[in-house]
This record gives sequence, structure tokens and C-alpha cells, in this order.
Amino acid sequence: MQPLNLDKLREAVRAGNIEWRKHVLQRMAERNISQVAVLDALLLGERIRDYPEDKPFASVLFLGYDGSRPLHVVTSLDKTAGQAFIITVYEPSLDVFEADYKTKRKT
Repeated sequence: MQPLNLDKLREAVRAGNIEWRKHVLQRMAERNISQVAVLDALLLGERIRDYPEDKPFASVLFLGYDGSRPLHVVTSLDKTAGQAFIITVYEPSLDVFEADYKTKRKT
């Protein structure tokens, strides 16, 4: 499967073609993460990992910031429909990631 097309994803996000699953919205509320912070991460953040084999669509992990707070956002895109899907959003832990929040620690 092809990696997610970043330009098409950002086009969908700018157009508001995003599906926010109930589970993601609940977790965001529990973690005090706003939709605006997630959108900023997708539009301005750094693509740090691709998951081209994910089904039904390839997905990608972004690193963005809400002020000084790092955020990871996993998203996918139905390029045919031009629809983005927010899969999960969380604050990366230094127990799992190096201080750059991009590199997983060796176990």
C-alpha cells in the first residue's frame, strides 16, 4: 500500500472533511486535548512515522505541539472520498520516547 499523501490529508483537514470518532473525542476530553490542537498538529506538525500497511487506509503519526505540550496524532485518509480519520491522540511519554518525542526508546 502507498504511504499516506500528506497534501491530500491536509486538503481534507482544511476543508473540514474529518471524522472524529466518539472514542477519540472521549479520550481527548479525558486528556484535555482540544480539536484545535489536533488540527494544528495535522496542518503544522511533523510527520514522524508511516504505517502504509494499516487497513482500511494507510495511516501516519504526527508530532505537534499545544503550546509546549507535545502531542501525537495518528490519522488516516480515504483519498477517494477525501475524508480524514482521527484514529488516536495522546501526549507522548518520555518513558516510551526520547526527548525529541519522535524516537522510540530502545527496550
